[in-house]
Amino acid sequence: MIVLARHGQSVDNGPPQRFSGSLDSPLTPRGRDQAHALADAAAEVAFAALWTSPLRRARETADIVGAALALVPRIDARLAESHRGAWEGRLVDDIARDEPVAWAAWRRAGAAFRFPGGESLAEHQARVLAVLEAVRAGDQPALVVAHGGTIRCAICASHPSGLEAFWSIPVPNAEIVPLGEATRA
Repeated sequence: MIVLARHGQSVDNGPPQRFSGSLDSPLTPRGRDQAHALADAAAEVAFAALWTSPLRRARETADIVGAALALVPRIDARLAESHRGAWEGRLVDDIARDEPVAWAAWRRAGAAFRFPGGESLAEHQARVLAVLEAVRAGDQPALVVAHGGTIRCAICASHPSGLEAFWSIPVPNAEIVPLGEATRA
């Protein structure tokens, strides 16, 4: 069994929201509190493995959870958020205002969507599915601490609409999301 969890609130995804992507935004105090609450929820499952993205917001969350569960997080770059190119570090509201056509394409998502100068959702999904095979081959059950986009890409793999369903999947900070076995590549 694989269970996913998004990192706690980061400096970039608290108000005013910025596109972090591959930037290394740390947790806020609220995000650290969320990570401790995630650790409490995760303690109800006897996890045998803990995996995380190398990005600081996910690593910080996984370190807090790992300390509570007596597990050392395994870091894998394939769990990182999508590389969001020219949008990284920019305020979400500014992009929506300044680039309405590109913003509308992002809000439709889909396999063909590519961040300007960055990664496509299909590329992101391919690396996420590859790492989930590695997680599946390891100790179980496993908790994977990652990012909203990474979790959506994983779930969309088994969704009838594929990556077109990207925005229909809520991924709150520091909450557990079970991953169905239907996501096998």
